[in-house]
Amino acid sequence: MKKNMGNIDKIVRILIALVIAVLFSMNIISGTLGIVLLALAGVFVLTSLISFCPLYTLVGLNTCPKDK
Repeated sequence: MKKNMGNIDKIVRILIALVIAVLFSMNIISGTLGIVLLALAGVFVLTSLISFCPLYTLVGLNTCPKDK
């Protein structure tokens, strides 16, 4: 897999995942919506760690900086 995520994209995804986790732990979001958002947060963290988003390849997006 070729990397297709830049640093800013990874940071934003991790921050969103942290916000979702905090909201879920404080019972602000719960039930089915909470579980779905936690799964989405897990996907965000996973894709940030491997610097690859399969959805980006489908739409032809690449936020990784160009090598010079």
